[in-house]
Amino acid sequence: MQKNVYWVAVMSLALSVSGCGPRVPQAVDVGPVADPSSVAKPMADEVVEPVALAVAPAHPSPAAPTVTLYGSPAMLEEASTMERLPSSSQRTVVAAPLHESHHGARPSLLETRERYERLSDNPVKRTVQESVSTLSLDVDTGSYSNVRRILHQGQLPAKDAVRVEEMVNYFPYEVSQAQGAHPFALQTEIATTPWNSENLLLRVSVKAVEQNVASMPPANLVFLVDVSGSMSTRDKLPLVQASLRQLVQQLRAQDKVSLVVYAGRVAVELAPTKGDDKATILAAIERLTAGGSTAGASALELAYQQARAGFIPGGINRVLLATDGDFNVGETNVEHIKNMVERQRATGISLTTLGYGQGNYNEALMQQIAQVGNGNYSYIDSLQEARKVLVDELSSTFNSVAADVKLQLEFNPQTVAEWRLIGYENRLLNEADFRNDQVDAVEIGAGKSVTALYEITPAGQEGLYSQRRYGAAAPVMQSTYESDEWGALRIRYKKPGQKTSIEVAQVVRRTSDDVQPSSEWGFSAAVAAFGQQLRGGTYLNQWTYADTLRLAKASLGEDAQGYRHGFVQLVELAQSLSPTAAQQR
Repeated sequence: MQKNVYWVAVMSLALSVSGCGPRVPQAVDVGPVADPSSVAKPMADEVVEPVALAVAPAHPSPAAPTVTLYGSPAMLEEASTMERLPSSSQRTVVAAPLHESHHGARPSLLETRERYERLSDNPVKRTVQESVSTLSLDVDTGSYSNVRRILHQGQLPAKDAVRVEEMVNYFPYEVSQAQGAHPFALQTEIATTPWNSENLLLRVSVKAVEQNVASMPPANLVFLVDVSGSMSTRDKLPLVQASLRQLVQQLRAQDKVSLVVYAGRVAVELAPTKGDDKATILAAIERLTAGGSTAGASALELAYQQARAGFIPGGINRVLLATDGDFNVGETNVEHIKNMVERQRATGISLTTLGYGQGNYNEALMQQIAQVGNGNYSYIDSLQEARKVLVDELSSTFNSVAADVKLQLEFNPQTVAEWRLIGYENRLLNEADFRNDQVDAVEIGAGKSVTALYEITPAGQEGLYSQRRYGAAAPVMQSTYESDEWGALRIRYKKPGQKTSIEVAQVVRRTSDDVQPSSEWGFSAAVAAFGQQLRGGTYLNQWTYADTLRLAKASLGEDAQGYRHGFVQLVELAQSLSPTAAQQR
């Protein structure tokens, strides 16, 4: 029999085996087709070894393909009935052991079907060769809550599910209040790197000015809700509805809301409605039910049409997309969808994405389209997280006070031998992009705190690069500023609605070695260490989860919402799941 093998719902799984490149399990020869009723289903509390599911027709023919998925038998038997698979009256589950992941544990269905953008850690740079770091800041927090969900399910996350800057920026930090004409405060702090006593860790903090919800500009919001069949589980559409109900309670008379839904069809469920007509809006939300396939791209177009129809000059005009990101009908190419979102951004309509669910979750799409849509990306794993994003931090989620915010840090080669940026791998810009006002960057909402961390090796200390026999790779220019400066920091931003950027600059000066770092520095360092550990810990030396726990507990500071104590619990979970857990206590 000729078999056309399709790899369906398998994300880009990077399985590092003995330092080799990615390895993907081979297709399974199913042989005779079995009756699916003969497949033993696991009990609710049974831990099932991942296997391969082979889907084949009961009466094979050359035209009938075999489809191979990966996951546990029960979940994959259900997945095999999805309408995207070839028509077949019989299914079978065949065991096929999967290779070990980079954590040493076997990957689950969550790792093999969920889709993440593949990123490589930023390398260490020699200052004499490259002294300037340029990037767009990042206000997204989705990586942290998604990692939390995975850890709570008893698994270590896939490496690419972890973006360290989103882990760090999940937490609010105390920074001096903004003063003068700029809508944010800028602060730097430097101390000895916890995982390398020969290096220093520089923390750059930006904190936007606080504004309460009552003083926000009027908002024109379009709720774009995925009601396809994949959204039927409790952690998807029902949680979306509960999330939106909380947001509706915050709306004012000057606001208006539209509701667009999509599955096999797209439709306007609610025309623009005043924000104080809560009964009408809530009734529309309650009517939503899940079923059908997912025509996401065409739904985005309709949502933007609604946003244009209700456009408020000088107001907040935003599409709020709630989905698992599993677009499987119509335009599904991520780059094409990003191009559409980018075109709409130019009209003054931004895009916020709220990710839900698991199993087929397309995090790569959710994060990337929010990035180009001048919005933000959050992953909602609970009603508590929905409240954090849509109630407690509503102003920072929707009300931008600084646009196209870029950071540039020029290191002094007289004092800094090497440096590396921790995280921000998909936010890097070219040096020339910094002063090019046509290059897009992040929007920062009111009250939002954003942190960037750099590990630096002071001149004279041993770094990762060996001393060259024939001297430095490039001549170092003598400077009158060499003795007391680590570098020069610059921030560029636009005021909302403006086309020309404003630049803010300050020097990062050397300080006394006996200055005690703040709890804010210590906690951000602990979160950064944790994120790096989950990604493999390339630059952490012998640092362990126990070390991260000690640093986090010593740096809790004020924690009114309990987020930091929740982080400590996550580290403890990861420590217990680590292959070397017994050695790290």
